[in-house]
Amino acid sequence: MRRGVLAAVAVAAVLAAGGGWWFAGRDKAAQPAAKGGGGAVPVTVAVVERRDVPVRLRANGTVVALQSVDIRAQITSTVREVHIREGQTVAKGDLLVSLDSRAEEANLKKAEAQVEKDRADLANSQRTLERQRQLFQQKFISQSALDAAENQVETLKGQLAVDLAAVEATRVALANTLIRASFAGRTGAIGVRPGSLVQPNGTVLVTVTQIDPIQVAFTLPEKEFPGLQAAYAAGPVMAEASPDAGQAFKGRVNFVDNAVDTATGTIRVKAEFDNRASRLWPGMFVNVTVAPRTLANASVVPVQAVQTGPENRFVYVVGDDRKVALRPVKVDYLDAGIAAVTGVEPGTRVVVEGAQNLRPGSTVTPGEGRKAQP
Repeated sequence: MRRGVLAAVAVAAVLAAGGGWWFAGRDKAAQPAAKGGGGAVPVTVAVVERRDVPVRLRANGTVVALQSVDIRAQITSTVREVHIREGQTVAKGDLLVSLDSRAEEANLKKAEAQVEKDRADLANSQRTLERQRQLFQQKFISQSALDAAENQVETLKGQLAVDLAAVEATRVALANTLIRASFAGRTGAIGVRPGSLVQPNGTVLVTVTQIDPIQVAFTLPEKEFPGLQAAYAAGPVMAEASPDAGQAFKGRVNFVDNAVDTATGTIRVKAEFDNRASRLWPGMFVNVTVAPRTLANASVVPVQAVQTGPENRFVYVVGDDRKVALRPVKVDYLDAGIAAVTGVEPGTRVVVEGAQNLRPGSTVTPGEGRKAQP
């Protein structure tokens, strides 16, 4: 009996101690809450701005040459002289490689001599035809003799035309011994040396690549195609290319593919850039930014001001009485540091920092924050 009483007393003591601890903890937890609820919450605010916001599309791009050509010989010959160095910048029409032209020069002289002979034969035949016509008028020769003289003249005219064409063909062959740059660019590795035998469609003599201007190829999601197409049809679409290290380059879109890649759901786009300083190089990877459209007169806030609730997005608006109200907004566009929203008017003050401590109706001590950056 005594043991039961002692156990009951011990249990009562434990419950009393636990209850006192719980009430003490509750009072301590309630004190900060009461203190926070009664005082103003310090926050950072910003003013909603009205401005035009360019919608920027970002993609990874690859620098590609505007044009590049592998130069090969068009005749069978040997290399007489290489007039360029590897990696040299050449202008349109510059002599790159000269081939042995002795055979072509001899063929040209032979063809020109044959033309001179044809002209002499034709002139003699025409004089003979004139005499035959006079004799025919005097009834000294027959019609068949006159016809034979006329046929001889026509035959020699045809032969002269054939030999003149042969001269032109030989001149073309001779011109092919002097290989020139068809456009301005930069030379690559040289595949031949003096004395090398070259043939049509054989060894690549040298590759010339156009460096200035230059292109950047990239892809955009197909959902962006309508806006890009409309902007491209309306006028120049500006683009910006940024290598991993270095300054950004400004250019414009000059090509939109005529079909969407069904495997990736993207469309291929190219932009052209001035590259006089040769800062962009074929094969380089760059970050591309394109702004095909602009949100006119958009309400702009710092991106930190937009809060996400269970049902929608919202901002805390600070009234003249320093009390905050929850204002639902629709985010039209997000960019680095800014958000273009619908639902708040320009000039309204919104909470940028400290929103985690707020509830609708809370009193705040506003401090000016940084403006939304473009």
